[in-house]
Amino acid sequence: MSHAGSSRAAAFGERAQLELFRSIPGDIALRDAQDLMVWPFFSLAKSKRVTPIDFRMGETWISVEAVPEHGMATIWDADILLWAASQIVEARDAGRPTSRLMATTPYEILTFTGRGTGRDNYDRLRAALDRLQSTTVATSIRQQHQRRRHRFSWINEWQERFDVQGRPLGIELILPDWFYAGVLDRALVLTIDRQYFSLTGGLERWLYRLVRKHGGRQPGGWSFDFAHLHLKSGVLSPRKRFAFELRAIVRRQSLPGYTLAIERAFGRERLYFAPLPVDPLDAAMRRVRLKPVDKRP
Repeated sequence: MSHAGSSRAAAFGERAQLELFRSIPGDIALRDAQDLMVWPFFSLAKSKRVTPIDFRMGETWISVEAVPEHGMATIWDADILLWAASQIVEARDAGRPTSRLMATTPYEILTFTGRGTGRDNYDRLRAALDRLQSTTVATSIRQQHQRRRHRFSWINEWQERFDVQGRPLGIELILPDWFYAGVLDRALVLTIDRQYFSLTGGLERWLYRLVRKHGGRQPGGWSFDFAHLHLKSGVLSPRKRFAFELRAIVRRQSLPGYTLAIERAFGRERLYFAPLPVDPLDAAMRRVRLKPVDKRP
């Protein structure tokens, strides 16, 4: 049997063993997997990237490889994984069974992630699913023995479903064990601000997730050396260009819920970040899913 044939057979066998999880419609909280917030798993560039990510830090290592046809999965493609994580956690907390085999509609994913629903958006969603399926990851993270290699794709497979008249019924996708197990672990998931979807830059999105993970609600804030951030981002741009873009993000102060500053000492730059104070009225209104009051004159 050819490799493609064996892959199809394996996917069919996997599908037969999984219960189908149908997505929950409506407004649900946005969740993120902490491992994806901290480590370089995605391309931050809008242009196609085929150069692998080869990251080593202490005992942690990550290798991400792309195929030339599709390119590496991007941080915008990862919005689909945010949708999946949010669905799984919402169902688990409501006592509903969850599964790696998920059924939904393109419309649900697009509206949840703040995208339009025109034909171009549907085409871009299909391309994102292709990149997530064709990008391969190998990592030591969450492996009992650090040298053990766990290799997977962000999506094992996906397909569009149609009725007998050829009308679209939606899409189905299968998540990998590594991602699914991390999402089910309550200690490994954080709620993030829905304004995340309005961040347009790849570096900006990556930085928000890192800040949200490390900054949390610590009133004293947190800081990282620029060189450390450059390494953890996995970007191909030189450190000087990376620092230039980081300074621009600090000037814009565009990360929801956090304030940023640059500290300089001994010729080195550090990014400092701290949570903004939370207005009690705004917090109460968010809990009941209402928009905060605009207090501007």
